[in-house]
Amino acid sequence: MSYPSFFDEVPPLRMRDPLAAFLGATEGGVIEYRYIDAVRLAGHSCPTVASAYRLTGLALAALYGGEVPERGGVHVSFRDSRTAGVTGVIANVVSLLTGATVDTGFKGLAGRFDRRDLLAFDAEQPLDLRFRRVDSGAAVDVMSTLREVPANPRMMPLMHLCLAGQASTDEVQEFRRLWQDRVRRVLLEHGDDPGVFVVRPVN
Repeated sequence: MSYPSFFDEVPPLRMRDPLAAFLGATEGGVIEYRYIDAVRLAGHSCPTVASAYRLTGLALAALYGGEVPERGGVHVSFRDSRTAGVTGVIANVVSLLTGATVDTGFKGLAGRFDRRDLLAFDAEQPLDLRFRRVDSGAAVDVMSTLREVPANPRMMPLMHLCLAGQASTDEVQEFRRLWQDRVRRVLLEHGDDPGVFVVRPVN
């Protein structure tokens, strides 16, 4: 499988999954996720998928500090409904990384490892997402402001040509390059930019 080389430059996210450890799926339950895993899940790479991946990593780092975050140990709520805008796309990536689900996840074993009811929507909160540790209750609110990473002005006209089937081969390639370049800038040039990725502790 061939994909843009910058995907491999995006920092991975290491999680510790007690269920994976219990069932012997991985040594110590450690699972490493990379941006390409979010792309595989979504079927595409875009600023929304990129922001969901990065926001989750930043939120977990804020909650766990130097510890490896626990997959299945975080509750995530969304301010918007599940069908609003790109909420569903973001929720899918968050679910992949954290294990959090609504009522469709693993039901657990003898009361342990239950992944249900860890994902909620239509929550009353100030920012787009809230990540809360189940064990301690510590929480952070997060959001992304992707308008701070604008697209190249040539990208949208090229997109319209591509959608209309009127773009030349060179124009198609240029559109794809510009599209993924914005994703690259979101993840690599602005991955730690507080003007793009907002993380606020919840008191």
